[in-house]
Amino acid sequence: MRIPRHIGLIPDGNRRWAQSKGFEKQDGYKYGLNPGLQALKLAQEYGINEITYYGFTTDNCKRPKNQIEAFVKSCIDAVNLIAEENVSLLVIGNTNSSIFPRDLLKYTERTNIGSGGIRVNFLVNYGWDWDISNLAGSSNRKNIMDSLHSKDISRIDLILRWGGRKRLSGFLPIQSVYSDIYTIDEMWPDFKPKQFHDAMKWYDIQDVTLGG
Repeated sequence: MRIPRHIGLIPDGNRRWAQSKGFEKQDGYKYGLNPGLQALKLAQEYGINEITYYGFTTDNCKRPKNQIEAFVKSCIDAVNLIAEENVSLLVIGNTNSSIFPRDLLKYTERTNIGSGGIRVNFLVNYGWDWDISNLAGSSNRKNIMDSLHSKDISRIDLILRWGGRKRLSGFLPIQSVYSDIYTIDEMWPDFKPKQFHDAMKWYDIQDVTLGG
């Protein structure tokens, strides 16, 4: 089986899932913590080199205060769970904003935890426009990559998006330029290993040419 070197996860549907269960919208985020850890374990089992989680974006911060507080807390909790594993961890996002959680500043430089291992990137208070804000004057691929705030994140082979939406929502636009995108109708809190396995089987049969 051909395994992607780098996968991106867009864990969508937390609020819709919460409403379907009779909860408040903001209650859905905490139910996404265990799925995130399961996905990491599966990526390690497959021998995937790098995984990037879409935590929250600068645009998400237009939501009501109680939802912002909930998804910020969930991102902190998720990163702390990941930091208990053998990983090479990096948190990427606009740290100049008051929304960026101070608890995660220590991971804004790549940090090997335990014996190191799979590269884990977590996007927190991330904005695509913020990421590419230094691109002016860059005319070749190397210069473009070196100008990104997310320059330490490699090109993404496969993106998995839960919640049925078929869009990138600003997810690492440069690294995603040739990504295959696999969408899952179930909401992120309803994560099941089979969804991950099915995505790997689907990727194996794609015609990956990178434009060639």
